[in-house]
Amino acid sequence: MLEDFISEPDFAKVMKKNIQDFIIYLFEKDRHFGVLCNIKDVGFSPELPEEILSQFHAMTLFYLAAYTFESARIEDDMLVFEAGFGADNFGSVVSVPLLSIVQIIIDDQPVLINLAKYQKEEKVVKKEVDDKGIENSMNIFLSNPDNSKFLK
Repeated sequence: MLEDFISEPDFAKVMKKNIQDFIIYLFEKDRHFGVLCNIKDVGFSPELPEEILSQFHAMTLFYLAAYTFESARIEDDMLVFEAGFGADNFGSVVSVPLLSIVQIIIDDQPVLINLAKYQKEEKVVKKEVDDKGIENSMNIFLSNPDNSKFLK
């Protein structure tokens, strides 16, 4: 089934690499482009005022041209760029996860379509303690004669 296929992590890795490579290609060609993305995954720094945020649709198109294009870069699996929003041109750094980009558009035509499902990666930090470390720690503890009062 297609749904199962596009949900596979390996498919997402291929799509993310493809999106990244294509955006880098567009940067190298100095070609302006738009990204249609899922707004719920997009970060703004500083946060946009609510009256501006409420204007966005679930799928929002950001067009990278002029200063916005010049400021654009790929950083930590994100497309990052500076943009101004609203009547007052409120400035913010926009961070779009590569897999949240649904389409890349040039001249009103989609040139890349991403079917992979974006899922925020949660980093799990595992603390591994080997028996040797515990043994060494205990030996150091026992080697101090003042610690004998703790052992009864």
